Amino acid sequence: MSTEAPPLPAVQTAGLTRAFGALKALDALELTVQKGDLFGFIGSNGAGKTTTLRILATFLAPTAGMARVFGRDVAREADAVRHVIGYMPDFFGVYKDMEVTEYLDFFGACYKIPAAQREKTVGDVLELVGLSEKKGALIGALSRGMQQRLGLARVLIHDPELLLLDEPASGLDPRARIEMMAILQELQRMGKTIIISSHILRELETLCNRVAIIEKGRLIYSGPVQGVRDQMAAGRVLWVTVSSDPVQALELLKSRPEVASAEPVDGRIKVTLAGAEIDHSVVAHTLVTGGARLTGLQEDELGLEEVFLRVTRGETQ
Repeated sequence: MSTEAPPLPAVQTAGLTRAFGALKALDALELTVQKGDLFGFIGSNGAGKTTTLRILATFLAPTAGMARVFGRDVAREADAVRHVIGYMPDFFGVYKDMEVTEYLDFFGACYKIPAAQREKTVGDVLELVGLSEKKGALIGALSRGMQQRLGLARVLIHDPELLLLDEPASGLDPRARIEMMAILQELQRMGKTIIISSHILRELETLCNRVAIIEKGRLIYSGPVQGVRDQMAAGRVLWVTVSSDPVQALELLKSRPEVASAEPVDGRIKVTLAGAEIDHSVVAHTLVTGGARLTGLQEDELGLEEVFLRVTRGETQ
């Protein structure tokens, strides 16, 4: 009985290292991104995100280790890799005196798309990024958000399988960020694999199905968003409200080994649990059986931003 080989990851690195003199920008990075992932790459400035993306885009050679894109080695098979990726750096130049369609037609020609096909291809990518009505506009007249979408259209012109997007929403206003994220979700639905680096952690939390956290060139976590929350769940916080004597409630809570701390805050009691595995029902049971009148019990939602701050501990200088 034959068994099918597992599908190749979209991206796989092993021992990926990049040094700039004595500085290690990447230190033995082990990263796997599956086909179809919308993958969030999170880290402080200088953590190694851009270095990783530039290596995957074949613009930078690794000092040691390997990186593969759909099974192709980025160093030895760079030309083949370039045909299946679209790379959007955090800062990219645009020709402000060119029209939108001229700009995209130029890049279509660079990718050897036949002239007869380019007009339709340009129209398709402009529709995808919501710029169809701007096809005759000068690039210099576009807003920052529209220029970012035009940059994404350029990345899509040759229909790549993998998108490497370095801070694509950087500097955008809230509306433009929402529009950009909606486009990325649509691209994922179309089957694209997307790696997006960003500091906008709250948006990555709802946008991405998997994330990686990198600090000082080392991978700290890689996996589902919920997984990193679970990993950091020690120190969960509950907010308790009682209609009886709050001092009595505090003493009851402090007597329990499952409670790391309990303190009054603005008319409520902030309770920090001693471990991730502790069920918060122990708090309710302790208060009720001790004679306190419990009127409210709410657990803090541990967001990706709080997780990031806890994990990285501000180590990047």
